[in-house]
Amino acid sequence: METVKTPKTLIVSAPPHIYGTDTIERRMRDVLIALSPALVAGVYNFGLSAFFTIVISVISALLAEYLYQKVTGRLVTINDCSAAVTGLLLAFNLPPGVPFWLPAFGSFFAIIAVKQLFGGLGSNFMNPALAARAFLLAAFPVHMTNWTFPDAVSQATYLAVLKETPAFIPQTSDYLSLISGNTGGCIGETSALALIIGGAYLIYRKVINWRIPAFYMGSFAVFAFILGRTGFFTGNILFEVLAGGLLLGAFFMATDYATSPISPNGKIIMRIGCGFLTVLIRFYSGYPEGVSYAILIMNVFVPTIDKYVKPRVFGRRRKR
Repeated sequence: METVKTPKTLIVSAPPHIYGTDTIERRMRDVLIALSPALVAGVYNFGLSAFFTIVISVISALLAEYLYQKVTGRLVTINDCSAAVTGLLLAFNLPPGVPFWLPAFGSFFAIIAVKQLFGGLGSNFMNPALAARAFLLAAFPVHMTNWTFPDAVSQATYLAVLKETPAFIPQTSDYLSLISGNTGGCIGETSALALIIGGAYLIYRKVINWRIPAFYMGSFAVFAFILGRTGFFTGNILFEVLAGGLLLGAFFMATDYATSPISPNGKIIMRIGCGFLTVLIRFYSGYPEGVSYAILIMNVFVPTIDKYVKPRVFGRRRKR
């Protein structure tokens, strides 16, 4: 009789037991690749100051994560590229003319205060880059609202113009400026074409689902048209979508896995909430842009959404 040897070590893991080649590193690299068109556009339009801001922000984010994990004795995870994504997104949300210490300070805040202190990747309750941007805006408002146009002249952005003159009628040249990025604003938000190319790449690679940015931008467009800056049902949808950071937020920040609801319906609710809050902040607050605060506010409501919008348990029948 043949004796069957039993293994001395049993590996027990929680179901489902699914094997795949998808990794955090792969997804983060795809995000970096998707952000590269906006990076090129930002550097081309704003020059070396934008380039150095991006480099300092990314390096500072990597350094902050490395130092914190080394000091606390945790596994160093800078190779997963998540810190690099945070640093790049933060740089994209900064004006091109900020002093170089600002992106470094913001990256350390994003990585340590918002990400690592809450447990690291996947445990943060709000988007680190947006949280850092909100903190910098509150602490250093002069630096964070100094908008530089590609010709190195500080002027008001299109959203600031709309805030001051709601009846402003954009011309064809204004739309072309928003598409190419030849306008004032944050480094990574001015070129709509570059952001759309990057978002399409993420959808093609299945890093994000097309429904997420679609529900965000779609709900924003509906509410912007209904409320209107000059009265109900008068909103200029196309100009409102192209101006500001809506495309950057919809494709790259509202799609963050860690700060999004679990269920498909919950994701839809969050994006509709983002669209509605973005319109409210843009139209009725003293601040011309509302994407960052809208996403951060909805990040806070994610646990509540998950509590009340739960997917059906696999194998269990619904009650009649």
